[in-house]
Amino acid sequence: MTSQLIEPDEQLPVHLDAAKIDEEMEALRGYVIDPSRYPDNACKLKTSANGRYVLIPQPLDTPNDPLNWSNGRKWLIVAIIAYIALLADYTGGTAIITVIPQSMQWGLSQATVQKAVVGNLFTIGACGLFVVPLAGYFGRWPVTLVFQCAMLGTCIWSAAATSFRSYLAARIINGFFCSVGQGGALMWIKDLFFFHQHPQVINYIESSIILSPYLGPLITSFIVSDMNWRWAFWVCTMLAAIGLILVFFLDETLLDRRNPPSSRGSYIARLIGIRQAQTPSKDFVQCMARPVVAITKIPVLTILIYYFLNFAWVIGVNTTIGIWLTNIYQFSTRGIGYFYIFGIVGCLLGWFAGHFLHDAIGRYYIKRHSGRLDPEARLIITYPATLICCLSLIVLGLAFERHWHYMVIAVFAAAQCVGAMIITTAINAYLLDCYPEGAGEVGAWVTASRNWAGFMATYIQIDWVMRIGPAKALGIQAAITLASLFFMVFLQMYGKRMRQWQGRMVFGKK
Repeated sequence: MTSQLIEPDEQLPVHLDAAKIDEEMEALRGYVIDPSRYPDNACKLKTSANGRYVLIPQPLDTPNDPLNWSNGRKWLIVAIIAYIALLADYTGGTAIITVIPQSMQWGLSQATVQKAVVGNLFTIGACGLFVVPLAGYFGRWPVTLVFQCAMLGTCIWSAAATSFRSYLAARIINGFFCSVGQGGALMWIKDLFFFHQHPQVINYIESSIILSPYLGPLITSFIVSDMNWRWAFWVCTMLAAIGLILVFFLDETLLDRRNPPSSRGSYIARLIGIRQAQTPSKDFVQCMARPVVAITKIPVLTILIYYFLNFAWVIGVNTTIGIWLTNIYQFSTRGIGYFYIFGIVGCLLGWFAGHFLHDAIGRYYIKRHSGRLDPEARLIITYPATLICCLSLIVLGLAFERHWHYMVIAVFAAAQCVGAMIITTAINAYLLDCYPEGAGEVGAWVTASRNWAGFMATYIQIDWVMRIGPAKALGIQAAITLASLFFMVFLQMYGKRMRQWQGRMVFGKK
């Protein structure tokens, strides 16, 4: 499907009504959410409670449509998904701190035990690429249930492992199942919320995801300082068990909007996937191929490269900080735990800033572009956020090299978290706006990009810093971060043309 280019000041046709608002076409030519832009048919359009926004997509006239559910019900689901999403990198962060006592117990080098951390990061990235297509076939709810059960089992295995080989296998398998909340977050958001609500909801869930790699080491540092390292994973097991219990309070949000069912079926039928399996014209192979279709879109691939080149160094700094605090500043394990509060503060500041900035920039863009919001507007905020990350890396490198006061490290590591948090929300909102029909798929690829960047950084960071020094290593990373803005410039100039040239994501027969 292609679409003719529309100039920025061109008025959209006013003959659209509720039945004819095509969300995929809106993504191509720009979203119009101001009811006054549809003067002849405003009475036919469903709008938000305050009347400020046209609802995109237009909800169906049935309570079975998740878009019609109450705000309380929607936000309960968001809170549960955010919690489950947090668990993935929380357990990964736990494993970072347990490396030293594990190496001592098993008589192995820290580099060898670190392989469990690296393997876990890689499979966390891969998880979403399986979760999303499976959820498209079997339903969101049953897939989340199965993956969360496996996550709980592998947490128990990690805590009880009696050898490194057993522990390594547990961590790798754990990564594959623990990221069901991260990899599938966007598909839940798309099912439950309207276009104008997406950035704020994404901001909430992503704040829990970005927060988790700091929360895990913080809590684990206190546990390991007084107790056996296994207790850190027993805590992970308890948290995973809570997540499993919370899964039973979710509900199925997958809905065929072209052929909506007459009833939702029973609670048990939805939970175990019987109701979802009754949906006609599903092809398992086509569902599993959906992530492959998504990655062929140039804007998607461009965003993933940009994000990879940015987020890698957030994980790189996280990997380096503990070592330098121990070697240079003689921090104890408990002291490192206290220090990790910088990540909590940075993520919260990033969430707070994003809560207002993303919507403010969207409203400003709409006023300047005749009531229309192009997805590329979401990327404007990535420019200052990327510069924050770049500056933070430069200062951190100099601080490590010249042994500046550790509070300098805390402040600029937190600033890097602020930038990463804003960037993460912006690119997720952009991809969701560009390809609403592939919400889950683009979200899964963002998760993969983030975690595979962490995989790469964890693998190379320590040796790189030790070989040429932190100032040069982090300086090079800052240069890479700055250069990554080229991809944002490219998308702002040509992203819309690329999307119109390539057309929509087509997942088999419709």
